[in-house]
Amino acid sequence: MELILDILYIYAAVYSLYFLALAVRNLNDRPFKIEKRYAQYAEKENLAVVIYARNNKITLENLIRELKMQDYPINNFRVFVILDNSTDGSEQLFANERFVNLINIKDVGTVGKDQAVSMLVERLSKDSSIDSYVFLDADRSIPANFLTTVNSALVNNSALSGETLILTDSLGPVDKIKAAYQKYHMNFMRKARSLFGLAASADSGVFIIKKAVVDEIGCVDFKDINAELKYSMLLSKIKCPCTFNPNIQTYVDTASYEFRKPRLSARLELFKNCFSQIWSKNFIFAEHTFSLLNPNIWMILLIYAAVMKHSYRYYFFVDFRIVLLTFLILVAGFGISLINSKLRFKEILLLCLYPVYSLCHIIKNLPPIRGIRNKVMQIEESAEGTQKLTVEAFVMNTAGRELPCKLEFISDSGLSKIKFMYKKRKFVTGRHLRMIDALQELRQKLNDYGFVLKICSCCKYFTSNVDGSTNMLKGFCHSDYPSPSLTAQKATLIWNSCTDFEPAPFNNLIDEMVNEQETQE
Repeated sequence: MELILDILYIYAAVYSLYFLALAVRNLNDRPFKIEKRYAQYAEKENLAVVIYARNNKITLENLIRELKMQDYPINNFRVFVILDNSTDGSEQLFANERFVNLINIKDVGTVGKDQAVSMLVERLSKDSSIDSYVFLDADRSIPANFLTTVNSALVNNSALSGETLILTDSLGPVDKIKAAYQKYHMNFMRKARSLFGLAASADSGVFIIKKAVVDEIGCVDFKDINAELKYSMLLSKIKCPCTFNPNIQTYVDTASYEFRKPRLSARLELFKNCFSQIWSKNFIFAEHTFSLLNPNIWMILLIYAAVMKHSYRYYFFVDFRIVLLTFLILVAGFGISLINSKLRFKEILLLCLYPVYSLCHIIKNLPPIRGIRNKVMQIEESAEGTQKLTVEAFVMNTAGRELPCKLEFISDSGLSKIKFMYKKRKFVTGRHLRMIDALQELRQKLNDYGFVLKICSCCKYFTSNVDGSTNMLKGFCHSDYPSPSLTAQKATLIWNSCTDFEPAPFNNLIDEMVNEQETQE
């Protein structure tokens, strides 16, 4: 029991010092002020503004009007609007509108933001005139210098999220508490982390990313808040972390805004699968992984209460006064964090009520209570199942002999792994953010033993197809097989194979990305 208290206290003490460091760092946000002051002088990039809309006619019309009034050169940005099965007549806004490139999805149902945006990104991947994407939800409103600010922030960053300002006039009491916490979280935690050069979570409502990064990864992932967090971890892993920038501001009406927060179970699962990959020389990814363990306010208070009670009455590996000191450091950090958080006095009072809301939310979502509530309200819980695909394949040894094997591609809770089976031997890769990363691990393992996997993705004639998906399972074959007269690209999948297979040179994917970035720098 005492060992558990020791570990919990070390965790709480480290977090208290981390919190105080963020609070002190947040007092000086001069770098953002300087960047905003000289934003107009940055070299202008060509931006593709991608707006996702579904029955947002009124706010969409306003957003287009605001884009037309930007102080950014009109020749340096294009606007793409995706209407996802809209039934409110939104397409009529663009009947004679040359300013907007319209993608109207209809007669196929609602495909969702993730798939709709991914389809457009796949189409734009071949457009070499685009430097960066600016993703916006149609319910947003932007200031006249929005694109200028975005362009300036892109000078030193490859991926960016911005501040969302919520109009709180018509919010209810609970939503006002959540809005106060979100404002505090953005203007303190996310801003302070950015000032330290640490990664932030992507927000599909306002998200900016260089096209080269999207082409490298092959997709964006806007399925839900948990998928956005996973995508942020992937960006950190390839050393292109998403950075929060408070100068990039959008406004949203309370009727349109949804308060979102990654589930604790999703964060813990992601931490478990990223932990084995933090032992590389990538501090940003390692820190981002540990940041998934940020405690709830009640958790940190309960730890301190238990440790102070124990250390006051019994022997503890540190004196009670030291425990009390670290707790006071946490309290001081909170007080300092309020100084530059831009909260009004009323919002500070609402923020102090957030722990009460948090406790009620925890109780409400306890499995027994959630089960009873869902049963009474006749709500079925959706579970993300495990998907498997088994294919027959071959591996070649150094003598060129082909040995039959099986590959099982497994997608479980949004993470990917591959099981390799040869006779009675099995090898299962670790769980990865993308299927191509799991395949890369398998290729590395087989290469160490002198084997080559005979599938399309390991063939020199194969090139990946950037189709907007996370796993990038599709590609093109450039072989003349079966006939040289076939000049068009032949579509294929990564696990396919043919008799014209020739092994591609094996290189470590992450090393290639790092080397390419160093060359560009």
